[in-house]
Amino acid sequence: MNATLLESFDFERRFDEKVAFEWFQENWTKSFVFSTLYAAVILLGRHFMRERQKLDLRRPLVLWSLSLAIFSIFGAIRTGSYMLHTFSSSGFRQTVCDTDFYSAPVSKFWACAFTLSKAPELGDTVFIVLRKQRLIFLHWYHHITVLLYTWYSYKDRVAGGGWFMTMNYTVHALMYSYYTAKAAGLRLPKPCAMIITALQILQMAMGLTVLALVYYWHHDVHCASNMNNIVSGSLMYLSYLVLFALFFYQSYLKKEKSKDVKAE
Repeated sequence: MNATLLESFDFERRFDEKVAFEWFQENWTKSFVFSTLYAAVILLGRHFMRERQKLDLRRPLVLWSLSLAIFSIFGAIRTGSYMLHTFSSSGFRQTVCDTDFYSAPVSKFWACAFTLSKAPELGDTVFIVLRKQRLIFLHWYHHITVLLYTWYSYKDRVAGGGWFMTMNYTVHALMYSYYTAKAAGLRLPKPCAMIITALQILQMAMGLTVLALVYYWHHDVHCASNMNNIVSGSLMYLSYLVLFALFFYQSYLKKEKSKDVKAE
């Protein structure tokens, strides 16, 4: 692998992860406060917009999605380079059990940035509410549970974090790029949306696999985690797997069947 990918930029080297860990250990429960405020904004926002015309917000949405796309692309590149280096030098098991991800010069900033980003990402829903689009359970449930689990996990630097963050960065890089193009008015082929949803399903299946391996190896001091994290993470990923698979079926397969029936 190209060694330049593992070279740290100045802001990455200077980032003090110890301060970040201390802050999250003291303040991770604030994720519950953010989640509560998020739910309140959804309820109040939908009530406020009930008798009002939907807002266009096309340009702000383009900028919002583009900023998250760029952030996710850089995050995927930096965390992905670390994971590839770990795999090539130490093997697959080390990529699962590695906890140096949280403090390594290349990835420590992006691990913290990923965790923090789950709070501003709640803003996705604001656009849905103000544009009076359909808000499905999967959307807000996913936002809340990811925020809670990510903040809870980061403070303990549990094994598997490198996989979780790199996969999420990669899927979000594609997803927010897709949202940016859609908001800009570009017509994209239907398979683009199907591929993104399929990748999300694959991400959830891989998340369950990683947690199963962490459980299998967690007795090893080099695969540090705890049962609370493993159980809560497994339930979260399992619920995502079911919900995203159901969404894929209802959004793409069921509609195609309906069209075939009408054609007959």
